[in-house]
Amino acid sequence: MAALAFGGILRAASGVLRPLNTLAAPAYRNCTKNACLISALSTRHFSHIQAPVVSSAPRLTTSVRNLPCGHSTTIPNRAAPLLPSVLKQPVRTVTYFSSRKGKRKTVKAVIYRFLRLHSGLWLRRKSGYKKKLWKKTTARKRRLREFVFCNKTQSKLLDKMTTSFWKRRNWPFLICR
Repeated sequence: MAALAFGGILRAASGVLRPLNTLAAPAYRNCTKNACLISALSTRHFSHIQAPVVSSAPRLTTSVRNLPCGHSTTIPNRAAPLLPSVLKQPVRTVTYFSSRKGKRKTVKAVIYRFLRLHSGLWLRRKSGYKKKLWKKTTARKRRLREFVFCNKTQSKLLDKMTTSFWKRRNWPFLICR
C-alpha cells in the first residue's frame, strides 16, 4: 500500500520535476568534464599552489559521482523527501485486526462525514459547502448545503469501512398485535 502511495506521489511530482530532467543530463556531462580538467590541472601543473583552482570542485564531484549517467529516475527519488506533505494524499485504511480483541475498526472519517440510511444508502454534503463562502452567491451556497446520495460504488466502499454497529437499526422495534 505504501509503495502505491509513493508511486502516486512520484507521478504527481514528475510534472514538476520534468524540466529538471532536461537540465540534469547536460549538467552532469559538463560537471564530469570540468572535474576531470580540474583534477588534471591541480595534480600536474599547479601542484606547488596551495589554494585550489575552484573551491567548490571537490564537493561538486562527490555529488555528481552518485548520479548514474542518463538515469532520470534518480532525480524524483532524491527530491521526494523534499516535497511537502501537502502533496501526499490522506490515507484512511481499514484496520482489519485490532491489537486488543482482533476485530475490525471503523474509519472515523466516514462516521463524521456521511450518514447511512437503513436502506443501505449513504448521504453526504456537496463538496466545498464550507469553503470560500464570501465569493459564492446565496443561491450557490444554498445548493451546496443540500444533501446528496452516494452512488453504488461509494456506498459499498463506505460499508466496508464501517462495522456492523453503524449498520444496525437504531429505532425501537414495535410489535403490533
